[in-house]
Amino acid sequence: MRSIGVLACAIVASAAVRAMAAPAGYFELGPDVLLESGDTWSRNGVRYRLYGVQSCLRGTSFTNRYGRTEDCGEASLSVLAAFVKDTKPVCAPIVKSGSVTYVMCFASVAGKHLDLGMMLICEGYVFAALDTAGMPVDPSYAVAEQQARVNQAGLWQFSGIQHPAIVLGRAAGRQGSRQ
Repeated sequence: MRSIGVLACAIVASAAVRAMAAPAGYFELGPDVLLESGDTWSRNGVRYRLYGVQSCLRGTSFTNRYGRTEDCGEASLSVLAAFVKDTKPVCAPIVKSGSVTYVMCFASVAGKHLDLGMMLICEGYVFAALDTAGMPVDPSYAVAEQQARVNQAGLWQFSGIQHPAIVLGRAAGRQGSRQ
């Protein structure tokens, strides 16, 4: 049953990529980058982040099937590293905000170019990012996240998973109450 859900996510990802016009200015997401998290990296002093994606936060945890506590952020980071190594993504800048350049990346899998963010969400190792109003930045990512959750893909199979948006929202609420 899980493989059907992952296949459905891959089909959605493939359709989403076909529907998008490829922007000019692609660059390779290669081994020369410094991965900072499961959605962010830097290269040559420039910081990049996958658009519409939120990785698990470092310092948050989950309990694996053997009862051991693991760092959720490290799990997201490890899966991004594996995808970069195995699929050799290319990325295009979408928007710059402050010191971060948001990008869309496309990975090569079986001769097809698939949305890297969608693949990571479908596999259950990152989440759909939310805007300041709490709405998904990319609604298709939110649908894929819900499907991954239902299928208990990736991190969703373990207990103690907290959506990073909840963690960040709580931290922002505490910060706001101090002011």
